[in-house]
Amino acid sequence: MIERQIKGYMTLEEALEQKKLFVLDYHDLLLPYVKKVRELPGTTLYGSRTLLFLDTDEILRPLAIELTRPPMDGKPQWRDVYTPAWDSSGVWLWRLAKAHVLAHDSGYHQLISHWLRTHCCTEPYIIATNRQLSEMHPIYRLLHPHFRYTMEINALAREYLICVDGSLRPPSALATLPADLISRGMAVEDPTAPHGLRLTIKDYPLANDGLDLWDILKEWVSDYVNHYYPNASLVESDEELQAWWTEIRTVGHGDKKDEPWWPVLKTPQDLIQIVTTITWVTSGHHASVNFGQYTYAGYFPSRPTIARRNMPTEEASEKDWEFFMKKPEVLLLKCFPSQIQATTVMAILDVLSNHSPDEEYLGEKSESAWADNPVIKAAFEKFNGG
Repeated sequence: MIERQIKGYMTLEEALEQKKLFVLDYHDLLLPYVKKVRELPGTTLYGSRTLLFLDTDEILRPLAIELTRPPMDGKPQWRDVYTPAWDSSGVWLWRLAKAHVLAHDSGYHQLISHWLRTHCCTEPYIIATNRQLSEMHPIYRLLHPHFRYTMEINALAREYLICVDGSLRPPSALATLPADLISRGMAVEDPTAPHGLRLTIKDYPLANDGLDLWDILKEWVSDYVNHYYPNASLVESDEELQAWWTEIRTVGHGDKKDEPWWPVLKTPQDLIQIVTTITWVTSGHHASVNFGQYTYAGYFPSRPTIARRNMPTEEASEKDWEFFMKKPEVLLLKCFPSQIQATTVMAILDVLSNHSPDEEYLGEKSESAWADNPVIKAAFEKFNGG
């Protein structure tokens, strides 16, 4: 099936060797929730895998979609694979399958990439910063601007969006941008490449722009940290700083406190990596998953947030199949969110995508204490390009 889709480009073996095949995998993640979601009126769910091919124009092209329903209600597992087609029924089945995958991707984006990996996981850092670091502490002053309004926004999100009756229903620790790209197979280490990474997909704005910003942030944090902590003994002897990092790991992320991947905090380099990661997540990463949402998803057929109808190939009755063959476009519309669901999400995304009237941008505003320190003042002016 794959070879038929990429015929004329390369063989399957060549595609694998050249790392041209990618998978959007929501199979294991969503499968445990299928039965529970299907008990809700007017909605459905599958586990899904989507295979994509990076063609010679550097464009990711979907090759196949696999949808899976686990064994439930006395029925065995059901699974089917859909591919781009030219016949009338195949075209509409492909469109329906894409609608299901887009709903999965929309949910993952909003609840994992946006809520969990920016807003939610930042809370323990904010709480520990306010509990353990005095307002005069240099790391408090460095981090404080990045935590602006986060707790208030999170409280509103829990009350109106993430709650049981909210508009969005759900289906760690922080990772650095370079490490995240490598772990997902989107980059490999290459000392000769910019940022020390060679990207698997050249046209990848998150990586291209993000790595530029990552390096800029790391340079600013390095200048700042190295000024206040010129040697390791100062990091280890800073009781406030060590209490801060201990609380983050053992209290704020208590369920993950014994994981082996936690960074240690013993040297200025350790502190630079930790602080750079926090500032990246609360600035560049959050901006990338938030401010473009309405542009991409304001037209809801491009990004449906829910699927309301099963695929017609899943145990459809003769009557259901006849309806699909006669009016496939109607079934697609019934699969999309309802009018009230679509307009509600559109309104929310419009609000989320707008910048605050008093928005503060990176490098725009210097803390007053930094202006009194010539070294930090010079480092900040370099950071903002002044």
